[in-house]
Amino acid sequence: MSQTPIRTVDFFDVLSADLARLRDITQRRFRPLTDDQLNRRPSPDKWSVGQCLEHLNIIGGRYLPLITHKIQQAQERGSTPAETVQHGFIGRKMTEAMRTPPSQKAMKAPQQYAPSGARLPRTVVEVFSRQLDELEGVLKHARRVNANTIRIPNPIIPLLYPRLTDVVEMLIEHIKRHVIQAERVLDGKPRA
Repeated sequence: MSQTPIRTVDFFDVLSADLARLRDITQRRFRPLTDDQLNRRPSPDKWSVGQCLEHLNIIGGRYLPLITHKIQQAQERGSTPAETVQHGFIGRKMTEAMRTPPSQKAMKAPQQYAPSGARLPRTVVEVFSRQLDELEGVLKHARRVNANTIRIPNPIIPLLYPRLTDVVEMLIEHIKRHVIQAERVLDGKPRA
């Protein structure tokens, strides 16, 4: 089954709009939290808002430097943007998995990407906010190169090298998934 080609400009516009919404939620909902609100867990086996954000910080800390380096290499080679976005089979599957609601498909974070502590400082929100800014910069730079040809090593499965287009989309879907989880914790709602 072939997919309708998506213009590269439109693809990055959608991701940037998603990122703007995530930044707004971070400013409105997470920055004002007290230490207790940040660290309150709905149950002993569920993550707090701070743990959700720390998990995202760990993932961002692994991916963002790799992506930035690969984009810089492409710029040095004189790469120019493609007209349309291409997705790989595995990258598309990874992104679809992130879009699946947790009630339909719960995922367990690998131990090395799980939050490290039960009591986190408020700096976890600031680090998350800075990573959202860094991701916005990545999207701006990715618009200037052929993101279809850049392969990003997967830190979880080292033999996988999905396309940059798949990685940035999957990262943003992953962030959206955990921001929704964190908001549900704040609102006192069970996992959807």
